Amino acid sequence: MGIQNTIKALSDPIRREILELLKAGRLSAGEIGEHFPVSGAAVSKHLSVLKDADLIRDARQGKFIFYELNTSVLEEIMLWLKGLKGEEK
Repeated sequence: MGIQNTIKALSDPIRREILELLKAGRLSAGEIGEHFPVSGAAVSKHLSVLKDADLIRDARQGKFIFYELNTSVLEEIMLWLKGLKGEEK
């Protein structure tokens, strides 16, 4: 996981909205896709970018793949940003 991948993943508004949706709990790709006016392939690409940045995790259950937040990476980024501001960890 690199900071560049994380920043790239967070740079897109749809990906940020996906993270917001996942705050409430895990969702399938189909459930996520219902919230956006884009194709399933586009949602899949966004999920792939988020997964490559380690911001989300996936787990297969039967024929569905469910996605959930990986908060440890977000916490790491927040600590790094606080360090830039000179705040205590």
